[in-house]
Amino acid sequence: MAFRFAAACPLLVLLSTAPASGATIEAEAALKRCAAIADALERLACYDTLANRVPADVTPQTRRPREAIQPAEPPEPLAAAIQEGAAAPGLTSLSRHWELDPAAKQGTFLLRPHKQNYLLPARYSDAPNNRPSSPTQPPPQQQVDLDNVEAKFQLSLKTKVAERMFDGRADLWLAYTQQSSWQVYNTGISRPFRETDYEPEMFMVFPIDREGAGLRARFVNLGLVHQSNGRADPLSRSWNRVYGQVGLERGNLAVMARAWYRIPESYSDDNNPDIEHFLGYGDLLAVYKWNARNTVSLLVRNNLSWSDNKGGYQLDWSFPLYGRLKGYVQVFTGYGESLIDYNWRQTTFGIGVLLTDWM
Repeated sequence: MAFRFAAACPLLVLLSTAPASGATIEAEAALKRCAAIADALERLACYDTLANRVPADVTPQTRRPREAIQPAEPPEPLAAAIQEGAAAPGLTSLSRHWELDPAAKQGTFLLRPHKQNYLLPARYSDAPNNRPSSPTQPPPQQQVDLDNVEAKFQLSLKTKVAERMFDGRADLWLAYTQQSSWQVYNTGISRPFRETDYEPEMFMVFPIDREGAGLRARFVNLGLVHQSNGRADPLSRSWNRVYGQVGLERGNLAVMARAWYRIPESYSDDNNPDIEHFLGYGDLLAVYKWNARNTVSLLVRNNLSWSDNKGGYQLDWSFPLYGRLKGYVQVFTGYGESLIDYNWRQTTFGIGVLLTDWM
């Protein structure tokens, strides 16, 4: 930098020997302005300008005004890259869905998908339940003629309300799922919502990391869940359960096994005293992804009875449609397609769109 400053030396000598004049005073003020510049490159450029010299080794890029140099964009927050379905590096589907690893944590009170969120504009049933009943609830006096084809949709969200509890070993979540069956094409009975099931729950997630039998155990959940259809007798149905669930994975396969215990009610107050006989004592969910775009899942419930076996089975397939929107096919057979149908056997087939999958 010394040789650059030398270019301004004749000007300094001239100013020191010349008699004071208006031009001299102006030049001295200009030099003071240059001397007051903090940035070295900009200060030398100011002296070069006064000496009418453009140094050859100062490129236009280094002589850009400070305000023209834009600051680098801050890196995208990791939380923004761990949205549902995003392929965040190093995180599996179970880790993203349940925030099992430190890099997956997104904090509290952020709404996240819980179960599937979907719309089936057309769902066909081979045996609509026109007169639902239970051991304590007689069928309605007037039969309603239901269409075989109706619409069905599900909304399911969760939020974490406490994080790293019990010395960092657990997170507390709240969730809400609503599933509705809508006789939207049945003009004869004014297109009613045939059934809406409400399912709030609270659960504690304990992340683990254990290998065994070719599977990696990732979490244990302990939860409390209420499910009801919010209707008056004789169509009211409800039950309360506590459950334990374990999540396992291997590559693109995830398996979640859950066992529950129904909180007892007095027989006189119980609208569905035999619900466990049809919906069983737990469920098993297996989800497989391939090509990072297609997902197949199987949900199984069973009462594990040799003499009078009952249960329900749901097979799903989701596939790319447009952007994040996915096409969705759902097939169900058995008991419990909805809460009012807990003891009614039917097979249904639905097609529509999926916003978020199981994970």
